[in-house]
Amino acid sequence: MKSRALRRTALIAAAASTTALVLASCSGGGTDSGDSSGDSDEPITLTVATFNDFGYTDELIQQYMDENPNITVVHNRAAESGDARANYFQKLGSGGLADVEAVEIDWFAEAMQYSDLLAEAPDDVKGRWLDWKEAAATDADGRLVGFGTDIGPQGVCYRADLFEEAGLASDREGVAELLDGDWDHFLDVADQYREATGKPMIDSANSVLQGIVNQMEYTYTEPDGAVIATTNPDIKDAYDTVVERAVPNSAYSGQWSDDWFASMANGEFAAMLCPGWMLGVISGNAPDVTGWDIADVFPNGGGNWGGSYLTVPADGENVEAALDLASWLTAPEQQMQAFANAGTFPSQVEALESSELAESTNEYFNDAPVGEILADRAEAVTVAPYKDADYFKYHDALQNAVNRVFDGLEDQETSWNTWVAEVEAF
Repeated sequence: MKSRALRRTALIAAAASTTALVLASCSGGGTDSGDSSGDSDEPITLTVATFNDFGYTDELIQQYMDENPNITVVHNRAAESGDARANYFQKLGSGGLADVEAVEIDWFAEAMQYSDLLAEAPDDVKGRWLDWKEAAATDADGRLVGFGTDIGPQGVCYRADLFEEAGLASDREGVAELLDGDWDHFLDVADQYREATGKPMIDSANSVLQGIVNQMEYTYTEPDGAVIATTNPDIKDAYDTVVERAVPNSAYSGQWSDDWFASMANGEFAAMLCPGWMLGVISGNAPDVTGWDIADVFPNGGGNWGGSYLTVPADGENVEAALDLASWLTAPEQQMQAFANAGTFPSQVEALESSELAESTNEYFNDAPVGEILADRAEAVTVAPYKDADYFKYHDALQNAVNRVFDGLEDQETSWNTWVAEVEAF
């Protein structure tokens, strides 16, 4: 693997379906980590709170419990990362969080402000991750308080059957050539698709906004604390491009609604900007569709969307056992299992350098060489956006501005001015 470019990448993770798994413990041996959870036979229950699909299947959780027969694991998923964020900051420090809590990169800097409320990772796991991934989770006192999960290099997932019906290239290499270019070119192709079919090509307008913003070095704030959100010409250009070009070509304004999930199967749209973790979202919601594929291309070069962390609140009842579980879930072997389960691209150096990853294919996506494609997509990323503790609120408000235009509640200029007023009021 070529990890130097990966070290420059910036990340987030996203939201998805709601579920809860309560799994009974079984017999088995100890864990790899040597945590004190294995020192006692007293039964305990550990809760894990995530969002989207981290690849933590019933079988993977069961494997941990088989190795730790005194532990029962309860896995809960929030409906979306915004819900997880609200719960996290409402309960952090009050004893009401799960034993292991997932944090999305867009609000991870916000969580790091309260690193003293999080337990430090054991020394024996330090150095596992890409340098930048681990550095972002290390506080000013040198304490590593986040266990890196995935990173999110993006390609383009598409319905080959729908592209063919529209008269567009439909094979993987042909689509990569078709879409190679800047954002205007990508949206030109979307215009062609809409003219040919009468349907939007893209799943959501705000996914385009996300893709454009993730290619900027500075978005809403600068390292010296200056707020540039409303004066940054790149942000204004991104907004204008999305409302003028992406909104007419998108089935939805945003993602994660019930209708959006259902549309992956019903052909309401034909393409998605696609980080690795989205592969599991698509296959899980359209299991009987045979037309999905992924192309080794991304508008304007490279883009990264994804990359969460697991954290352990320091006031939990079973902190040492929770640290062991977080260590195990993010170890190279489990990261490879999660990648196989949901396409969550590993952030562990050992996993990234494995031949298993390089040779990985995905049967659902027409046997696409997803390991090779996502590694190439990671290499294409050249910018890591600066994200401080306020990034989430500014970006969420801009997404809402796009929503208002999409829903016809405000016109382009009015919605921008509404966003400016909101930013000034923060």
